[in-house]
Amino acid sequence: MRRAIVLAACAAVTAALAVPAQAGPSSNTTHGRTSEYVVLYKDGVSLAKAHSAVAAAGGTIVKENTAIGVATVRSANTAFLTDARKQAAVDGVARNRAVGEAPKLQHAAAAKAQAVEKEGRSGTRTAGASHKRSAEPLADRQWDMKLIHATTGGSYKKEPGDRRVLVGVIDTGIDGTHPDIAPNFDRALSRNFTTDIPVDADGTEVDGPCEHPSCVDPVDEDDNEHGTHVASTIASPLNGLGMAGVAPNVTLVNVRAGQDSGYFFLQPVVDALTYSADHGIDVVNMSFYTDPWLFNCVDNPADSPEYQAEQRTVIEASERALAYAHRHGVSLVSAAGNGATDYTKTIVDASSPDYVATPGEAPYERTIPPSCVSEPSEGKNVIAVSALGISTRKSYYSDYGNGYVAVSAPGGDSYDTPDGKADVTKAILAAYPKSLAEQRGELNPDGTPNVPYVVRSCKGSTCGYYQYLQGTSMASPHATGVVALIVSRYGQRDRVHGGLTLSPDRAESILEGTATEHACPTPAAYTYTRYVLQSDGTYKKVTTTHTCEGGKKRNGFYGHGIIDALGAVSH
Repeated sequence: MRRAIVLAACAAVTAALAVPAQAGPSSNTTHGRTSEYVVLYKDGVSLAKAHSAVAAAGGTIVKENTAIGVATVRSANTAFLTDARKQAAVDGVARNRAVGEAPKLQHAAAAKAQAVEKEGRSGTRTAGASHKRSAEPLADRQWDMKLIHATTGGSYKKEPGDRRVLVGVIDTGIDGTHPDIAPNFDRALSRNFTTDIPVDADGTEVDGPCEHPSCVDPVDEDDNEHGTHVASTIASPLNGLGMAGVAPNVTLVNVRAGQDSGYFFLQPVVDALTYSADHGIDVVNMSFYTDPWLFNCVDNPADSPEYQAEQRTVIEASERALAYAHRHGVSLVSAAGNGATDYTKTIVDASSPDYVATPGEAPYERTIPPSCVSEPSEGKNVIAVSALGISTRKSYYSDYGNGYVAVSAPGGDSYDTPDGKADVTKAILAAYPKSLAEQRGELNPDGTPNVPYVVRSCKGSTCGYYQYLQGTSMASPHATGVVALIVSRYGQRDRVHGGLTLSPDRAESILEGTATEHACPTPAAYTYTRYVLQSDGTYKKVTTTHTCEGGKKRNGFYGHGIIDALGAVSH
């Protein structure tokens, strides 16, 4: 978990560019730089009334999702938030960002500033040593697949997945050219709902220079790495190269909603969900939270009235999109989060808003009661997945909570070692775009990796690159892969879209019902001890304590249990 249009879009997502104003804003309106907003229409209101309301507040619609009534709007009216909320046809307004200007000359981006899990990048063991060959050349490094019985002797033999099953990866993109992803990648069905943001209006770099003149990346490109790793875990094929995913025969669809920088803004997220619903996607993986609020609170006294209204809009728009997807047969799987906190307790968060739309804004400390919502992981009908390490202990960084976590899956824990010192191989290995490895100087001139967290596998003259990462972002795709196997095994013909389909409720029931029950540790107040390597070569001891609540059948660390790929298809 972070912290992921050019072709014909679905009918529910339209580019309503420059909708003409039918009425001007109020006479006391002032104008400044152009800013971007997400406007939520009143449920059931006509589009004509909604468009008139936006225009009356001084806005111009640049993108619109008619399936759930959400529009991206640009306005130079500094009072747009207030003016728009006064309109009877508007249910809510949230700031998106200030609109910057792309440089006239575009250059290939250097390594991006990443906001994905890097804990697994520190290690003491080399990742380049040879191993005994199993099903795939790197299978012996995949402790995660062995733990959930996604192996040649396990679920691959019983049910490797059906190509008619579509898995949507809502992330930063997928490197569809990666040789260990390409055989299962559907480029024609994939979409990118984002536009790169080189710099914001105040000159702050967001995504870095655009790689393409349009600032819209192709659907087979990932300039971050996160989405490619996720996709590989789900469905890298059995092809004699590298590794295999949980469901090696299913189809991957890039439904991109994440910026290169790792931000996930509201409009792309809801667009990705409704597109998935309208195009027969069976299950989506959501390893992110919707920016800028890690937790959305409707009436937190620490927030201004404007921020409260903004967070209410995020919740309502997200829930509409999630409900639409679920109603149209999409199983929803999400990472639980990497904050090492119990979501069922009152906590303190100082990370939001993590993206500032106007100068002078900054994250601030707030007390977060359980009534606040992290989207999408706490959304209705969403399967929240916690992370565990090689020993099956809950990963030290993973969020948790009895009633919050649905299931647990391997996400990696580099400190899950006998001595508490980091071992990179205890993270999760999956595909890595070669272009990023080259940009970051991680390859020698002959193409071999020069860092311990990157691995190369070759089949003849074809080589693929892989890297170790850890996080609940890595746990969630394991569960997504198992759901894809469940649909492959028990699904029926989809009369609307072709392919296969299965009720999301039934898929979730099988996933949870076949998970291996895992009791809380003893004592339940479990203390994590890590030895973190310092720059001077010494180790710093770090201890944290997380308390597991609940019984063996369901608890805050493991939910209903550890997912089991073989068990799920032997139901």
